Amino acid sequence: SDVSYSYPDILERRTKIIDQLHKGIEFLLQSNKVALIKGEGAVTSANSVVVRNGSETRELKFDNLVIATGSRPKSLPGLEVDGEHVMFSDHALALEHVPKSIIIIGAGAVGVEFASLYRDLGADVTIIELMPTIVPLEDRDVGQVLARSFARRGIRILTETKIDAQSLKLGEGQVQVDVLQGEKRETITAEKVLVAVGREAILDSVKDLGLDTERGYIKVDSKMRTNKQGVYAIGDAIGGYLLAHVATAEGHQAVEAIAGERVVPIDYTRVPRCTYCRPQIGSMGMSEQEAKAKGHSVKSARYSFQSHGRALIMGQTEGFAKVVSDGGTGEILGVHIIGPNATELIAEAALGRFLEATPLELGLSIHAHPTLSEALMEAALAVEGRPVHMVVRR
Repeated sequence: SDVSYSYPDILERRTKIIDQLHKGIEFLLQSNKVALIKGEGAVTSANSVVVRNGSETRELKFDNLVIATGSRPKSLPGLEVDGEHVMFSDHALALEHVPKSIIIIGAGAVGVEFASLYRDLGADVTIIELMPTIVPLEDRDVGQVLARSFARRGIRILTETKIDAQSLKLGEGQVQVDVLQGEKRETITAEKVLVAVGREAILDSVKDLGLDTERGYIKVDSKMRTNKQGVYAIGDAIGGYLLAHVATAEGHQAVEAIAGERVVPIDYTRVPRCTYCRPQIGSMGMSEQEAKAKGHSVKSARYSFQSHGRALIMGQTEGFAKVVSDGGTGEILGVHIIGPNATELIAEAALGRFLEATPLELGLSIHAHPTLSEALMEAALAVEGRPVHMVVRR
């Protein structure tokens, strides 16, 4: 009884972990004789970068350049982000207290992660999403389950809803804004507004290089080469999946290419995508809707955690594991998991696709009991009409 939390202690622990990880990376760089130069860099010619740190300026010459400048949050037209009343995720992470109430604009990964966190910490949360479902880039079934879960926890969700940026009013410790859902207009008030409508590449420091871009991101080939000799780009700067592990894989591609090694192109259809809300989401490949739209003869099945032994033991029975395959070739097109430890379970699906396993092969692999991984096994077997602990649901 009387369980509570100390937000300053949470922040202190987070900072300690981040510092430990940063120091570990710096140690690796030092051990591998990599020069780490801190400052603000800008490309000044075809083979040089100027780095400024306070009053110090240094010029670096290069034969090869890897651009890994990352991304920053996008805003909405007419909506001014001041970092105090109206925030981006960077501002939210710097907050030293939990807001009593918050409006979150955008229900992608960032939006639902903050919604889940703040609700768990006691805040009143309202999510505004333009699309018909939350996490709109995920399989539709995943979005529906997450919406029901959030609603049970008291998170208010307004889908197919626009925000009227011109109506924004700042008061004493609160923000007021109008939203439009079809013809219905409503005024919502909260302590904070978090804008989570996507991110854009940071290319200010390389704007003079003359790089080819598309939709604001640098264009590269399978070896991460740009249109300029010796210039490579990776991560959020090139778009696609704006995920740390994807940027790492692309970094490997770039340096292997620079070293003259054989480079195997990245298959982005086997990239695991993780959303760290509660319940967690882990996905890979196409949603069922995408697969059908691309003309595949789709076979799919899902296995619920509600009747799953380990999930019952853990007391976390929300969600399911779903496998989407091509009925003609047996190829696994996508895997979608929402529920306990989904961000860990998706690794098996990614490995299965990497090894070109079929759903039957994935399902016939013996899984330990009782483990959450059995949910993926059951879903894979169900795709082939051979489930053990469920009635096939298609």
